[in-house]
Amino acid sequence: MKLIAENVFQIPLLPRNSINCYVIDDILIDAGIRSSANNIFRALKGKKITKHALTHAHADHQGSSSVVCNTLNIPLWTSEPEKENAESGNVTDEYPNKKHLIARFQRKYWAGGGLKVSKILKEGDTVGSFTVIETPGHSRGHISFYREKDRVLIVGDTLVNMNLVTTVPGLHHPPAIFTTDKKRNISSIKKLFALNPKILCFGHGPVLIDNGELERFMRKIH
Repeated sequence: MKLIAENVFQIPLLPRNSINCYVIDDILIDAGIRSSANNIFRALKGKKITKHALTHAHADHQGSSSVVCNTLNIPLWTSEPEKENAESGNVTDEYPNKKHLIARFQRKYWAGGGLKVSKILKEGDTVGSFTVIETPGHSRGHISFYREKDRVLIVGDTLVNMNLVTTVPGLHHPPAIFTTDKKRNISSIKKLFALNPKILCFGHGPVLIDNGELERFMRKIH
């Protein structure tokens, strides 16, 4: 685990930060793909985790959720629109083209089993020292997590900080083939920008200590 801020840790699950999950306080945020469980358990060794929350229930974020929750005997929290997919494990059904080769690959090799959701998260709820921000678009019920005191933002996939083909770092919209509503996602990006975040933690790409990168990105989408 890599310390990002007070009680905030990044767990890179694939090389070059291409898939990440995070620990905030005693809560695991996201859980990578199905084969990520052992990496997560190694990273968490000696640290008590009491809850698991998802930014969204896509295959590269809930892949190890059921294993982690069952092994650690902890509850799963999601937003209301993500609950059905998280509980069924049908986590590629929302993709614009769920029959796409990559979608079929993710469903077969990345997606984890379904698990009962114990708590529904909504705008303004507290998750540890963070606040839930509803950021739909990439998925119907995507949420982010923000801590105002030091402006740390868990972005999920509202934005990605790498080219997912070349792995070169840089801010991008999430891939269209996995994004339910691109216009709505742009509105969510603007909502997060208005929070004036300083440290941005992404599902894909390295953590960004913002020195104007986000503002420059925003100029391109207005």
